[in-house]
Amino acid sequence: MSDPQKSQNYTFALFVIGVLFFIFGFITWANSQLIPYLKIACQLSSTESYYVASAFFAAYFVMSIPSSFVLKFTGFKKGMSVGLFAMAVGAAIFIPAAYARSFPTFLIGLFVIGSGLALLQTASNPYAAAIGPKESAAKRISILGICNKIAGILAVYVLGSIILKDSDAFEASLKTMDEVAKNTALDALAQKVILPYVFIAASFAIVGILLFFVQLPEVEEEQDILDPATLPQNAQVAAGDKNVFNFPHLIIGVFALFFYVGMEVISYDTFAGLGTHLGYKLDISKSFATYTGYGLLLGYTIGIISIPRFISQRNALIVSCLLSIALVILVVFIKANPGLTTVHLFSSEFNLPTHPAVWIFALLGFSNSVMWPAIFPMAIDGLGKFTKMGSALLIMAIVGGAILPPVYGYISETIGNGQTAYLMMIPAYLFILYFAVSGYRLGKK
Repeated sequence: MSDPQKSQNYTFALFVIGVLFFIFGFITWANSQLIPYLKIACQLSSTESYYVASAFFAAYFVMSIPSSFVLKFTGFKKGMSVGLFAMAVGAAIFIPAAYARSFPTFLIGLFVIGSGLALLQTASNPYAAAIGPKESAAKRISILGICNKIAGILAVYVLGSIILKDSDAFEASLKTMDEVAKNTALDALAQKVILPYVFIAASFAIVGILLFFVQLPEVEEEQDILDPATLPQNAQVAAGDKNVFNFPHLIIGVFALFFYVGMEVISYDTFAGLGTHLGYKLDISKSFATYTGYGLLLGYTIGIISIPRFISQRNALIVSCLLSIALVILVVFIKANPGLTTVHLFSSEFNLPTHPAVWIFALLGFSNSVMWPAIFPMAIDGLGKFTKMGSALLIMAIVGGAILPPVYGYISETIGNGQTAYLMMIPAYLFILYFAVSGYRLGKK
């Protein structure tokens, strides 16, 4: 018989974690606007501009293991508060960075924000997976994913309208200025980021304080039982020798998440660049990342309805990998002229691109949507008391978002074709497919 009080507590806990996932989404997708913005303000090359993603996501790799140790002392709830305070400090670093127009200082701020997010993610993902049946963990994480992507779409619209307004005209005007006037204009552009990040820093601090005092149910980890089903085949592991690396399916899951995060970051952080490659102005293409967000929202909604009722999270992962590969192939090889069409909706006019590659690339949001919700719970299944450390390893895999976008930038600059460079995504999706087909059960009977 279910406990109504316990169910109510878990519902409130899921709401709180949903707020945190909203924060994750806003600050992560803000990078899609910071990349073209800092490319102009700090006069960067395309490859250098993707260091925005590198600094942000590298923090996950560096700080995830330390985060697991922090959580051992603080628990899930207090650890999440500490993460929010760290993010507030990182956002505040944007103020001196903007005044100095210093790209390295911006990168330091992004690294500190990413460090706080590493702690938040290390705590919140296993917490969300644990507050209910493991069969529906993908459904719960999909619900949280909706909060995440709504925030991401808002970040693109809100931040883009502030820091990238009239960017094409601004870039054109720079070519007519002398060095003094150019530096003055670039300094003014850099300072546009100050007000939004003051607001962001204050919001993080306030939510961190509130979270510290909110009552959330504690989640106990499973006991460390030497079950052959959770150990490598034919392994003879003594209780004192067992550690998190004795779970091969976890290690494969870490690499699967590494490739997934890299692919998702590429799918929205490079979208504005794809638009300009196809022939659209930056004033138009800067909002293309929102189309990826809408695709993700659609995918999460379908996942909530269908997993595990109509399809298992494993089978959904297989389908999403195959669909992603097909979409990448279409994006690379489809050719058309850039154009816009006006759509009237709710007494408003919207100019939408007509190039089919834009909409096919946006569908990667849909195909990517099930990957994190499925990979994470499948990878930590059966870890017992090693759940926090396993979660930390998985969060470290977010470094894929630091490494793979610059790799894409380098390939696109080398071959001179940002569209063809997307072929580098196919091997990544093939590895995730391997995890979904057999890697998830590696070492299990």
